[in-house]
This record gives sequence, C-alpha cells and structure tokens, in this order.
Amino acid sequence: MNEQQLAKVGNDDGFVAALDQSGGSTPKALGLYGVDESAFSNDDEMFDLIHQMRTRMMTAPAFTGDNILGTILFEQTMDRDVEGQPTPSYLWDTKSIVPFLKVDKGLADEQDSAQVMKPNPGLDDLLARASDKGIFGTKMRSVIKMANEAGVAAVVGQQFEVGVRILNAGLMPIIEPEIDINSPEKAAAEAMLRDSITAHLDQLSDGQQVMLKLTLPEEDNFYSSLINHPKTLRVVALSGGYSREEANDRLSRNSGMIASFSRALSEGLSAQQSDDEFNSTIADSIAAILEASKS
Repeated sequence: MNEQQLAKVGNDDGFVAALDQSGGSTPKALGLYGVDESAFSNDDEMFDLIHQMRTRMMTAPAFTGDNILGTILFEQTMDRDVEGQPTPSYLWDTKSIVPFLKVDKGLADEQDSAQVMKPNPGLDDLLARASDKGIFGTKMRSVIKMANEAGVAAVVGQQFEVGVRILNAGLMPIIEPEIDINSPEKAAAEAMLRDSITAHLDQLSDGQQVMLKLTLPEEDNFYSSLINHPKTLRVVALSGGYSREEANDRLSRNSGMIASFSRALSEGLSAQQSDDEFNSTIADSIAAILEASKS
C-alpha cells in the first residue's frame, strides 16, 4: 500500500469523488447530464459517452488533489485512458488524487429487508489487476431498507468478510452498507448498523484499518464512535439521493465525516455546457462539498 497515498487519504482535507456508475446506473447518469438514450445504441457507445463525461470532470481545473483526496472508478474507467495516460496514473501522477475502484457486481435480490452483494468469483483476479494498475483501494455497496437485525447482520458480515480479502490483497477497502434515505425505519436501522460495524471493527487484526462509506445519519454525529475507532482510517458520506444542498447541509453537521458524493457532485453539469460553463459549475460544486467536508 502506497504510504504517501495512505497519509493523504487518512489525514488531509478534501473529499472523495465517486465516478463509479456501472452498467445499470449509467443511463440515468447520462440522462442527468443531458444525454438521452437515443444517443447510443449499445453498451460500448454508452460507456464511451460516460467516459467522455468522466474525463471532462477529471480534467477540470478545480478537480485536483488540493480539493479531492480520492476518486472511485468503475472498472471500465480504470482500464481506459485520460489525456493519453491510464486513468489511475493520470489521477495520481497529474492530479495528486488517490485512485479507488468499485469492485462489487451489483446487488442480490432483497432478503430480510436488505440487499447483500451478488457473488463475485472474479474478485481476486480483479484485485490483482487493480493493484498492478496503481489502484490504492476499493469500494463495494450493499443496501439496508429497514431495521431488520438479520438483514443488517448479513450486509455487514459480508462486507467485512470481503473487506479482509481486499486488505490481504494489499488494498484499502471502503465498506459501504448504504441505508435507504427513504426508509421509514432509518434511525433504528442506523443504530443496528453502528453496533454491527463496531463489533466487526473490534475483530480486525492489529494493524488493519478500513474505510467506511455511510448514509448521512438522522442524528448529527451519530457515527462519531466509528470515526474515532482505531480500526477506521476515514468515514465518508454518500449522498444517497439527497440534493447537493441537503447533502452538504447534513454533512456540515457531522464532524469528522467527509463527502463521497456521486450524483450530488455532478448535479448541474451538462453535455450542452461550454467548457467555461462546465468548469465553473463543477468548481462551485467542489468548493461547496469541500467546505461541508471541513466541518
């Protein structure tokens, strides 16, 4: 694990940009960007268009390591180039931004009011390839819908089981047990989640740390014990469907959490904008998210 990258992610001001929309969420991301489904006729064309959008974001003047600690990439983005460099190398060598990779293969069907990750038989090969490409860490997402003890236990147990495999491969896992922001039992689910995560953190071996990516909680500073846990490198927040304004407002009230926003980061960006308009819009977005992350 790159010690310079570890120190940056663990200690510096900034936030994590999530540019990891996968096949299922790409059409929606493109639609919000002003590119409708008539613009592509197959997956290859769709992924070409989303890479153009991501490239435009990553090459924007404000998208630098002074503001952004890390960027989470989709596998195809890792395998493509930005300005003639492999994307992970461009991020670190040109922008001083630490590259992460989304490694899950999507969500299994709902059970016990939760969705664990689908089986991922190619994970070890993907981790080896990511390490060779200069990836520092990974991200994987599960979803909790209700305050169901069995569902929460299944999600957190799987996340940490896979997380230890990622640690053993020399990479830093971002563990993401998202709680649906529309859940009528959101606060109760958060209490179950905090207890479960704490128990799993306590079981990690000496010298092991993970990152956590959590839905912004109903009670301010509810996750402070996780932020301060010695086995936690950093706690980042997902926007989860909140507008950027609401996500930033909630984040600013949670000391020690930093953003890892996807939709809230790209909100307001459009394929129809001139480069000046685009760069100005993303600069304003980055500045607002950065300010909320400093609280």
